[in-house]
Amino acid sequence: MVTYINVAAAILLLIGCSFGKNDASRKEAIGNETPGEPVEIRKPDVGYKPAFEGQTRVAGVKTSTPYEVRIITDKLNSPWGIAALADGRFIITEKEGAIRIVTKDGKISEKITGIPEVVAKGQGGLLGITLDPDFQSNRMLYWMFSEKVNDGNVASVAKGVLSADDRNIESARVIYRASPAFDGDNHYGGRILFDKSGNLFVTTADRFKKERRVQAQDLNSALGKVLRITKDGQPAAGNPFSGRAGARAEIYSYGHRNIQGIDFHPQTGDVWISEMGPRGGDELNLIEPGKNYGWPVISYGLEYTNLKIGSGITQKEGMEQPVYFWDPVLSPSGMSFYRGNAIPEWKNNLFIGGLNSYHIARLVIDNKKVIGEERLLADQQQRFRAVIEGVDEALYAITDEGRLYRIGRK
Repeated sequence: MVTYINVAAAILLLIGCSFGKNDASRKEAIGNETPGEPVEIRKPDVGYKPAFEGQTRVAGVKTSTPYEVRIITDKLNSPWGIAALADGRFIITEKEGAIRIVTKDGKISEKITGIPEVVAKGQGGLLGITLDPDFQSNRMLYWMFSEKVNDGNVASVAKGVLSADDRNIESARVIYRASPAFDGDNHYGGRILFDKSGNLFVTTADRFKKERRVQAQDLNSALGKVLRITKDGQPAAGNPFSGRAGARAEIYSYGHRNIQGIDFHPQTGDVWISEMGPRGGDELNLIEPGKNYGWPVISYGLEYTNLKIGSGITQKEGMEQPVYFWDPVLSPSGMSFYRGNAIPEWKNNLFIGGLNSYHIARLVIDNKKVIGEERLLADQQQRFRAVIEGVDEALYAITDEGRLYRIGRK
């Protein structure tokens, strides 16, 4: 049953700063909104100095277009990945190992059968999912999951055909395994998305433990990376390390901790990711091929024990800075740019599900910088695992607590 939540029309924040003479493009990006004080009012957990102005705690903005929030269902079991079908339904993964289809009025299908066995333990399980660009004709799905192998477990990519009756996956097979394997249950990454050329972008993680973090800097390891592969799991043509000795040809970027969000900017096509930091130091990164994003050498966070990460530095030559970071953490998971027109002020804005922060972060981005931030659905106190745009130009979000939300214009 669909549950409606009353949301009063948002009120513009009081002016907390003024535009300069050269800020016309920023005005255009923000629209009618007035930037105010930063939305983050808590003291930093870490407090490292940012590398440049606007790298953290930018001015807050507030949506002025009236919108409503609906709970489509609260009966899902730890949903993790979501993709929109052309008919308005959603295909959703549940971490314990189920794929289900949910209608726009909240009806949940039976478990879709036929997928490889999932190791659902800790942060592992059935993770991100995406549709083949030709899904309407071939009904092919791609998903990520934690898989048991001889020497531990890995984050794997599989593909299979959704049957005509939507009840099972046919001809399912694993096309890629992010090795090396480890016997552990944390930090898999897990998002998967097609680019315009028909190749798959895959996000992985460092597998958590200190002695494994070095994998993120190792070009002969698939861990802590953004990968770019073909539909058959081979390195995509034109990847930056293709032909380089001692480097895997599927690697697109490296030096990442735990990437759970990825999307392409609607106008520029740039690759953006959300990356979980340790204590403090969650990052938003603009990904360029072949670049090193620093983990675990540089970080704006601390160990959970409050010790420094490595030598405690935040910058190093040859390593990229995050476009934006959070301290305290957002705990960012799945994310999506808004491409629709139903809420014009959201056009090209980025929406990121926050876990430990219990809200969806809306980021206004202009000229590859974050210039405004808003917190949505903070009153719901949910761990937002992923956010996507539906075919009706509303946002849809899933939460660890089993909810599917619709956030759209009244």
